Amino acid sequence: MMLRRLLETLIIEAFEKHGIAEKIQNSSGDFLFLRDLIDRAVSETSWNLSRNAKAAMPRLKDVGDKSAHSRRFNAVRPDIDKNGADFRVVVEELLIIAGMR
Repeated sequence: MMLRRLLETLIIEAFEKHGIAEKIQNSSGDFLFLRDLIDRAVSETSWNLSRNAKAAMPRLKDVGDKSAHSRRFNAVRPDIDKNGADFRVVVEELLIIAGMR
């Protein structure tokens, strides 16, 4: 769940850094759900995410969603390790895009 939250936060930070946060907010000013944040981040033209990052984001969301929304599933170390390379690619790119690295 923590990795899911980090992904969500970094996407928001990237949009805010580029002054386009309104692209990921609804009419009430609330940020969109992670699925929509990922869709917008992947298609955003202000930056160019790598093919690997674009492919990895939905996989990371899936693992995070299982932990966040299932009463009977808790991600364990092997789940994290299996997705470690994807997570590193996505986090590194979003940190750079958000100006945090």
